Amino acid sequence: MAEREKTIIGRDTTVKFIGEVAGVPAKVDTGADSSAVWATDIFVDKEHRLHFKLFGKGSKYYTGVEHIAEEYTVASTRSSLGNSMIKFRVKMPVRIGGRRVNATFGLSDRSLHVYPILIGRRTLHGKFLVDVQKKRVGLKNKKEKSQHLNSELKNDPRKFFEKYFN
Repeated sequence: MAEREKTIIGRDTTVKFIGEVAGVPAKVDTGADSSAVWATDIFVDKEHRLHFKLFGKGSKYYTGVEHIAEEYTVASTRSSLGNSMIKFRVKMPVRIGGRRVNATFGLSDRSLHVYPILIGRRTLHGKFLVDVQKKRVGLKNKKEKSQHLNSELKNDPRKFFEKYFN
């Protein structure tokens, strides 16, 4: 049986959450072991089910749809700055580079990141090749994101604090 050909994607791509939202920008990071997605309203109910919403109210990708996972894990992760944190991890069907995959995502606050999704090696392995010369067009760069955040801060510092730090 022949091995399926690997899909070529760039250093960033878009992700479609099947049945919910499409065209979400994602950073492809071959230095990261696992994948992560911006999630909010995360909690475990009395029946031990994990509840969460993808993205945040300030995101154009936010739909308000509550996801409920009966099967989930946790992982202790370390950021590039060396900070350790515990994240819930869930499997979700997504489409990356036109290819459907069941990817495991760590749920985290990525509201201050340029990309609301990070695609790591475990998702890439055996399915994708990364061409670092390929880049999507039209995504706000870090400078534009910082300018927007500083404008938002200047407009109403208290509201900014409540949105990003509570």
